[in-house]
Amino acid sequence: MNAKVEIYTMSMIWNPDTDQVLLMNRPGRKGFPGYIAPGGKVDFPESIVDGAIREVREETGLHVKQILYKGLDEFCDPEQGLRYMVFNYLVTSYEGELLTDPPEGELKWVSLQKALELPMQDWFAERFPRFFDAGTFERSVIWEKSSGQTLQETFKTYRDEARGMQIE
Repeated sequence: MNAKVEIYTMSMIWNPDTDQVLLMNRPGRKGFPGYIAPGGKVDFPESIVDGAIREVREETGLHVKQILYKGLDEFCDPEQGLRYMVFNYLVTSYEGELLTDPPEGELKWVSLQKALELPMQDWFAERFPRFFDAGTFERSVIWEKSSGQTLQETFKTYRDEARGMQIE
């Protein structure tokens, strides 16, 4: 079967000085309503990290100075022949001013400790702490859209690669 592959990014923007993250309150008409980190589809043939940087600029107005790869969320639906990949990043340095009328939803700086109290999709709440965990992660889910059922899930974390990979 020829699978269709869709590649997306998600970038958590973190201000280490204030320990706040920038989230957007995405309206229901845009899909995935509630608070979420900026991100979107990677345009062919741009690199994945360039797509992440572009999405941050388009959705927030900020220009990324430092970005760290955090991990991959992958969802496969055999019925549709679809592999949906989301590359996750942590932005730790940026410059510029926030957009006054952002295209994807209202932007809000929130303390890291209070962020999970905001209304958000369950899958984003689950992913949120992974942006701040040491190392990187990889999650793969095989599911059926028609039944909404997860058929298989694999989750790995990779830590301290400099001294030898440890898989958990």
